[in-house]
Order: sequence, then C-alpha cells, then structure tokens
Amino acid sequence: MLFGAAIFFTEHSIGPIELAHALEERGFESLWAPEHSHIPVSRKTPYPGGGELPKEYYDVIDPFVTLTAAAAVTKTLKVATGICLVQQRDVIQTAKLVASIDQVSGGRFLFGIGGGWNQDEMENHGTVFETRFLRVRESVEAMKEIWTKPEAEYHGEIVKFDPVFAWPKPAQKPWPPIIVGGGFPQGARRAIRYGDGWLPIVSANGLEKILPQYHTMLKEVGRDAADVPITAWNARLEADSIKRFAELGVPRVVTTLPPASADKVLPILDRWAEMIKQTGS
Repeated sequence: MLFGAAIFFTEHSIGPIELAHALEERGFESLWAPEHSHIPVSRKTPYPGGGELPKEYYDVIDPFVTLTAAAAVTKTLKVATGICLVQQRDVIQTAKLVASIDQVSGGRFLFGIGGGWNQDEMENHGTVFETRFLRVRESVEAMKEIWTKPEAEYHGEIVKFDPVFAWPKPAQKPWPPIIVGGGFPQGARRAIRYGDGWLPIVSANGLEKILPQYHTMLKEVGRDAADVPITAWNARLEADSIKRFAELGVPRVVTTLPPASADKVLPILDRWAEMIKQTGS
C-alpha cells in the first residue's frame, strides 16, 4: 500500500521543502495540497465540516507553487493537488499548469480534482453553482484534448474554444492520473466516467459497505478496479484501518496533517512511519 499526506500550506505551517524531504525520507509516496483561491467575506456557504471555517482555508498558499517547490527538492515523492477546484479555473491556463508541473517533476504529478462546496467562492469566478459538475467534466475533457493533440479544440455547453497550439505536453502519457474526489455514488460515477482514480473521504468500514456497488458500476461501463483505483482519504491513520484498507485492496491511503510548524508536524510523521512499518504495509 502507498501512503500520502495532505496539508494546508500556509505562511505559518511547515514549508513544502522541509515537509517534502521529511516525507520522502520516511517512505511516503505522495504529498497532497488543497486549494481555495479566496474566501468571500459574505460566508453564505456553510462549512461542510460544521462550525466555523478553519483559518487555514483563508490562508492556504496556491498548490501549484508549493508542490513545485516540493518536487524540485525530491526524487521519488509524487506531488498531488488534493483537490484542484477546476470548475473555477481557466481551462487553458490550468492545462498548461498541470503539464508544466508534470514536466518539472519528471512525471510525478497526480491531478486530484473536485467540484468544491463553496458556492460564493465559485460565483466570484463566474461559475454557476448548479452546473459546476458539468463544467468540471467539460474542463477535464478539454484539457485532455490540449494534452494529447498538437492542435486542440473543444466545444461543450460551457467550455468552448477553437483550435489552439498549447505546450508543454505532460511528461506522463497520455496525461497525469486524474483522481476525482467525491462521495458515493455521485463522485464514484464521475471518477468512472472521466477519471483515472477515485478519491473518497471514507473509513475502512464505510468503504467495505459500498465496494461491491463500486465494482458493479465499473463493470457496467467496461472498466475495472485497475482502471479507476481508489485513493482512500482518511483523516485518522491507525494500524487497524491500514490493515483493513489493505485487505479491501485499496492501493493508496491519504491522511491529513495539521497546518502547523515543523516541531509539531515531524513527530506525527515519525509516529505514522513507525505504524506503517509495524503493519508491514
């Protein structure tokens, strides 16, 4: 099993260079960084986790910047958006960003994406909340055209552009793995339709309940678990859950670090690394 760690990088947290070194030294496979372009003062959209929106949502640094820094000082660590809010990004520019970081990292980029939850944030970008998932799908389809064709064009309901030249192309062919975040069943359906992986926030027990249905959904469209592997996002990394995820055939688990300084984060990584070692994963 592969292990990833996610963190909101801020001005006050451990930096991407130090954390990337620490993760690679301890055998972690990947580093995941989320994004929010801004948080509207209106705060019309409730925080899905309940209560007040944590400060790191306001403070988070752009993931493509932090992940590029992490990739530049490591050799094997993969760098991943967790998640990139493609529905509120310019498609052509995002395609260039993804291809560029994949080139700079030597093909170590994982493109985690999702439709987000903050309606007023999206609307500031001109995104219609009700059609955000259509925009996500069309954005992904359009980027695939850009990444794979010398002259690319796309004509959807929302995303539209006439033939363009756009380089660089990604180092990974045909493109970096597109790992689609979201719950079951809607997120799973989107991952199966246009993704190369599914990223649910889930416990081992929760995944066990839905896994048969997920495999049925894959089979119905002629895909299998190897085509759309599960990356389980689980905030609490424990020995029992590691073993259970492994038994369920999950190839990767991502867990979260607090957006704190190195003196708080590194001991957590040490505990995790020892736990992973003890489970034999």
